[in-house]
Formats: sequence, C-alpha cells, structure tokens
Amino acid sequence: MAAIEVRGLTKAYGETVANDRLEFSIDHGEIFGYLGPNGSGKSTTIRQLMGFQTPTEGTATVLGADVRDTRALRKVRGRIGFLPGEPAFNDAVTGGAFLDYQGRLKGDARREELLELFRPPLERKIREYSTGNKQMLGIVQAFMHDPDLIVMDEPTSGLDPLKQEAFNRFLREERADGKTVFFSSHVLGEVRRVCDRVGIIRDGRLVTVEHVGDLLERGGKRVRVHTETPLTADEIDLDGVVDFESEGREAQFTFTGDYNDLFAELSAHRVIDVEIDEPPIEEVFMHFYGGTKEERGAEEERGAEEERDAV
Repeated sequence: MAAIEVRGLTKAYGETVANDRLEFSIDHGEIFGYLGPNGSGKSTTIRQLMGFQTPTEGTATVLGADVRDTRALRKVRGRIGFLPGEPAFNDAVTGGAFLDYQGRLKGDARREELLELFRPPLERKIREYSTGNKQMLGIVQAFMHDPDLIVMDEPTSGLDPLKQEAFNRFLREERADGKTVFFSSHVLGEVRRVCDRVGIIRDGRLVTVEHVGDLLERGGKRVRVHTETPLTADEIDLDGVVDFESEGREAQFTFTGDYNDLFAELSAHRVIDVEIDEPPIEEVFMHFYGGTKEERGAEEERGAEEERDAV
C-alpha cells in the first residue's frame, strides 16, 4: 500500500474548482515534491490530505486511512508530521513552551537532535521571532515525534540559504532512514535537490507526475550571456533555444539542447560573462504545458479567491 494514494480528489468552492480530479500516489520511503505556482491548488490538496477540509468528490488515503473517515485518520495522525504554509503560533509564549506543549501532545523523542540543527531561540517569545526562526520552530515540531510520514507546505519559506541547505541535507538523511516526505514548493531548484519524483499542478489540475531527472531534462536551463558586442537571435541559431531576448550586450534565453553545441556557438563571440540557472517554474509551464500571461493572471486571482473561501 502506498503512503499516500489520491483518487479523483476534487475540491470546489462554489464555481471555483481548486482541485480537479487529482490522481497520484507516493511510495513509502520517497521524497515527493508537489510543484506549482502560487494559487495553483497545492495548499488545498494538503488541507484535504490532513483532514482539515472534506473533498467535494473523490478521496485519498494517508497511511491507509481514508481522509473522509475522521476516526481512521485520527488513528494514524500520530505517525504524521505536519508543517503548514503559515504556521499558527501563540505569539505570547516562548518557543520552548510551544515545544513543551507539542511534546506532551505527541511526543518529542528527537527534539534535542533537531534543535542542534535548526536552533530557534527557545527562550524568546514567538512574537519576537523572525520569519526564519518561526519556520525553524515549525520544522522542529513537525519532526520531533519521529513520524513515518511528513507533510509540509513550502517548508523552506523564510529560511536563509545555509539553513535551506541544512534542511535539504536533513531530508535526504530522513529518506535514507525510510521516512516518507511530501512537500509543496513553487521553486524548481528546491525539488531538484532533494526529490525522487515530482507532481506538477497547474490551475487545480495535475499536469504530470515524473522523476525529477526526466523533468529537468525537458525543462532546460535559463542562460544569460554578456558579450562584447550585442548578440542577436540569428547568431544563436540552435535547436533548443527558446524565448531569446536581448538588451544591449546582454542576452537571455531558455536552452534545452546540447551544451557542447551552445558553447561552440558562443566561442565565435567574445563572451564577458555567462550564467546558467534553473528556469523559473512559470517558464516550465509556458514551454511544456502551455498557457499565456492572461491565464497565469487568472490563476493567481483564482488562488486568492480559493484562499478567501477556505478561510
């Protein structure tokens, strides 16, 4: 049995369909990234998996418990760690008091181990915390009872780059110990570093589920090149060059071809600087799954409406 099995999961708020017949499964011992732009329906899926919202149609099982069955879900909840997108804390208490309370509810066998890694200032009241410290406190509470399955919504939001890397390293170690991790993100580079597979959601619909390597191979990279003289699209006439733009002596484009061919083409020009990065997730959608600027704007508005209705 899969750790999470989603079957026709649908959630509607009146005329707005936040999740539309989702189908996917997550194996035990897998890190699964749930990728999509803000407003695409990621948080709605997570709220249903955790039992905070009831599906309009379809269902899902989490560690064998049907999310429509409150009693069954309650029995497995102690084996689940959860980090919401915006953790709700009692700002009047200290971080240490918050963890004490959580420990009495569900256990805290790994508390000290986790505090060695993430170090939120436990003696201070949570109202004094930075966004990053709040996120670290949330991570500690999600893992400290040693759950089998961890569900997280944008877990690295607010973390500085060093803490992000420490968190990614920690997730890989958890997978090696047999833990199952499901987390949402809108950052392609984040899922690239830690995930085995990724599901992409757009406008409430699941676009694809595939291994990260396959996604990246098709997604290409974003190339920025600064040359001594302006570069034109005709001078980079290669298969795999998408959305070429230039301003002065700087050009940028997405490239999905052979990098040896690209470097050979650039060698005919005096290159001052070149950068190759992961493409923004919006570009992955545009180049491989369709969509216009107007559709993306409508999706953002739909996401905002979804959040208002959920509250």
